[in-house]
Amino acid sequence: MRKGQLFVVSGPSGAGKGSICKRLVEKINIDLSISMTTRNPRPGDEHGKTYYFVTEEEFLKVKEDDGFLECAEVYGNYYGTPKELVLKSLNEGKDIILEIDIQGALKIRKSYPKGIFIFILPPSMAELRKRITGRGSESEDVINMRLGETLKEISYIDKYNYCVINGELEEAVNRVHAIIVAEHSRVSEDIYELIEKYKEEI
Repeated sequence: MRKGQLFVVSGPSGAGKGSICKRLVEKINIDLSISMTTRNPRPGDEHGKTYYFVTEEEFLKVKEDDGFLECAEVYGNYYGTPKELVLKSLNEGKDIILEIDIQGALKIRKSYPKGIFIFILPPSMAELRKRITGRGSESEDVINMRLGETLKEISYIDKYNYCVINGELEEAVNRVHAIIVAEHSRVSEDIYELIEKYKEEI
């Protein structure tokens, strides 16, 4: 049975990576990776759907057992991508899409280099500013800081396999979908196994 593939989608805050992943899960047969966290659930959160909510003790035990593809501490809470759950799905032939920040993506590139890494870019810095401002939750100083961080994050784009500019959501979703389709046509170990079966059938 062919293994599934891990598609890692990341990019600057406001680029729209979350919206793209959400549409892809609705549109095609792909599972969204669920992260583990020690933060408290918020209204509307569901264990096993939004996050796997665990205690700090439980999280650190998984980390100690090398159970994460990547993990980080953010504002006093831990977040991580459970290795066992992702690998189990991949071994069952399921494709997984993972939305994550750039630092997390770089860690996954080391722990799972077979992943397909897709960088999402906004069409312009002006549009990115507009999107962040539209959230209504950031001060001008924070917005300027985020835009500065974006320029730093873009410098890592050479670590990715693909880049998609998210100007219009559905077009960006279609482009990422096309990448997924193309990757399944790549010559791989699965194809060589199929060729060996052909030989047996002669």
